[in-house]
Amino acid sequence: MTLNPSPLAAAQAAAPSFGPLRHHGRFPYRPITDADDFRWPNGARLAVYLGFNIEHFAFGEGLGANLGPVSPQPDVLNYSWREYGNRVGAWRCLELFDQLEMPAGILLNTALYDHCPELLDACLARGDELIGHGHTNAHRQSEFDEAGERALLEHCRDRIRAHGGKAPAGWLSPWISETMNTPDLLAEAGYRYTLNWAHDDRPVPMQTRNGSALWSIPYPQELNDIPMIIARQLDGVAFADMIIDQFDEMLLQANHPQHPQPLVMGIALHPYLVGQPYRLRHLRRALAHIAARRSHGEVWMTTPGAICDVMAQRAQASR
Repeated sequence: MTLNPSPLAAAQAAAPSFGPLRHHGRFPYRPITDADDFRWPNGARLAVYLGFNIEHFAFGEGLGANLGPVSPQPDVLNYSWREYGNRVGAWRCLELFDQLEMPAGILLNTALYDHCPELLDACLARGDELIGHGHTNAHRQSEFDEAGERALLEHCRDRIRAHGGKAPAGWLSPWISETMNTPDLLAEAGYRYTLNWAHDDRPVPMQTRNGSALWSIPYPQELNDIPMIIARQLDGVAFADMIIDQFDEMLLQANHPQHPQPLVMGIALHPYLVGQPYRLRHLRRALAHIAARRSHGEVWMTTPGAICDVMAQRAQASR
């Protein structure tokens, strides 16, 4: 009598080995308890930045976050809700940032230069950092072949440089989508950091195929209004509470009595979400909480590019 093998035995027989799994090869594992001992430029242990996503979506085609059920194109409900962010929400958020004297990292689709250039002019006038975020969020970056992806990175670099006077240092892929070559292509196109990876609370140097430096600057996928408000259907009160809780706990961890260390806290915002009036009131409450601690010198309110500059200078000095 022949017995059928158990599922576990069958899997073990089929497996060639139980060794190390496939790895990206971009950086090694490092526990958070292996702490760096330095402070950010103003003496604080915690750096905080606003990642302000200003995006444009094609009408009648492509991807986009949705408020209501997806309808046959043209999906006027969801398109016009997202467009509210560019016409209204972004302006109200910029006014709030002005009131609290907070800089922002502007994650921009270059299609905005053709759609609403005055909005990007306002960000530039504020002195905000302009960061590449694709041409449109109607398409994923992972859909491009290598030549197409290189062309996308170079187009965004050149369009932002023409507007702002300098090439963007950083990049966030539309929908956080990458190919296997994205970090290499970013470094080759002159970008100095990426916001795509959410694996640490510290900046991490990444390996690239030509040896060019590329930093991974922490960008939040939890403290981000899209997954919180759209996917988990939390309201503005809960999202503001999350920002405050994240800030208070990270400030505590950055000043840990046994292993204090410089940490990075990003806050990912989209104006068609947090620019809605009832959510804006609660965002104001959360950011005012951070601003109050900044006034005591406990936090460095900054941009991702400034964080990258500090890390690059430290790396250079250590050589």
